[in-house]
Amino acid sequence: MRTDFSNFAGKFFYLETYLYDALFLFFQICFISQLYYIANNHGRLAWYKPVQQLQKADIPVSVIISARNEENNLKYNLPLILEQDYPDFEVIVVNDCSVDESDLLLLEMQGRYPHLKVVTITEHVRFKTGKKFALTLGIKAAKNEHLLFTDADCTPASDKWIARMAANFTASTQIILGYSPFYKVKGILNGFSRFETLKTAISYLSAAMGGDAYMGVGRNLAYTKTLFFANKGFAAHMHVLSGDDDLFVNQNTTSTNTVVEVHPESFMYTHAKTTWSGWYRQKTRHMGVGRLYKNHHRRMLSWEALSGFLFYILLALCLIFKFEPILAIGLYLIRLLTQLFIYNKAFKTIGGKDLLFYLPLLDLIYYVYLNVFGLIGSFIKTTRWK
Repeated sequence: MRTDFSNFAGKFFYLETYLYDALFLFFQICFISQLYYIANNHGRLAWYKPVQQLQKADIPVSVIISARNEENNLKYNLPLILEQDYPDFEVIVVNDCSVDESDLLLLEMQGRYPHLKVVTITEHVRFKTGKKFALTLGIKAAKNEHLLFTDADCTPASDKWIARMAANFTASTQIILGYSPFYKVKGILNGFSRFETLKTAISYLSAAMGGDAYMGVGRNLAYTKTLFFANKGFAAHMHVLSGDDDLFVNQNTTSTNTVVEVHPESFMYTHAKTTWSGWYRQKTRHMGVGRLYKNHHRRMLSWEALSGFLFYILLALCLIFKFEPILAIGLYLIRLLTQLFIYNKAFKTIGGKDLLFYLPLLDLIYYVYLNVFGLIGSFIKTTRWK
C-alpha cells in the first residue's frame, strides 16, 4: 500500500512539474510574440518623422461628412472645415434622416458658404439606410476625384487639415490614413478610451508604414473616387452596419497605394463617449467587423490580442504557484521597459504621453477588453450606426 502511494505521489509530482514546464514554455512564447509586436510592428511609428514643412497641394478636394441629428456639432465644426486654408475644395454634408433642425442650419450655411453642398436623405418606412448608403450618395455627388472624410463631431486641429492630407496624394497614392485622437478630460472612461485609440493608431499606422495596411478610421481618411467605384464601393460589406472605413481600407489597400499622415496639424479631434452604455454600443459595433478582414490580418490581430491576454494570465499563475517567479517578473519587466521605450517615442508623435504613467494598468485592461469584446462582437449584431 505504501509503495502504491509512493508511485502515485511520484507520478503526480512528475505530472505537476510537466504541467508547470508546459505553462512556463507557453508563457515564454507569449512573451516573445508580444516583444515582436511591440518592437517590430509598433516600432515603425516610434521612428517615423512627420514631414514638418507643408508640401504645396492644389488638387481639387471634396470633403464628405455624413450627419444624422448633428445640428449642434455641425454648428460648431462645419465652419472650421469650410474655412480651411486650401485653394480648391468643396464640402458635402449628407443630412441622413435627421429629425432635428440640421436642415435649417445647413440651408443657412449654404447662403454663407457657396462651396457647401447638401445631400438630404429622408426616412423611408420600409427601407432603413445606414452610413454606407449616405456616404455613397455623398461620393456620387462629389465633383472631385480626391475625397476626404470626417464626421460631424470632429474638429480639425488647424486650418491646414485639408492641405496636410491632400499633399500626400500622388499618381500612385490612393489611400491616406490620418489620425483622430480624443480630447482629454477627467475620468477613467476617457483615459482608457484615449489609450485604446492610441494603441489602435500605433498598430494600424505602423502596419501601413510597413506596406501592409489593414484599416483606417473614418474620422480622418482620404481616398480617390476612382478607387471607390473601381472596387464597387461598399458592395462587398454593405450588409454590415460598420466598416465604411476599416473594411474599405482592408479590402482595397495595397503595399504601394497607401500612406499615413500624422503631423499634428492634420489631426481630427473628437470627444470620447461619456457613458459606459454609449461606449459599450460603440465598441460592440466596431469589433463585429474584424471577422471580415483579410485572413492574414485576422490571424495577426487575433494572436496579438490573445498572446497579450495569456501573457498576463500565465504571469499571474507563475507568481501564484511560485514557479520561476523571478524569471517571470524579469520577462514582464523586459516587456514593460520595451513598451515604455517604444511608446514614449510614438506618443510623442501622436500625443498622449500623460498616459505612460498608467501603462501597466491600462495595458492589462486593454488586452482583457480586446478578448472580451472580440467575443461579444462575434455574436452580437447592432442595428444602428448612430
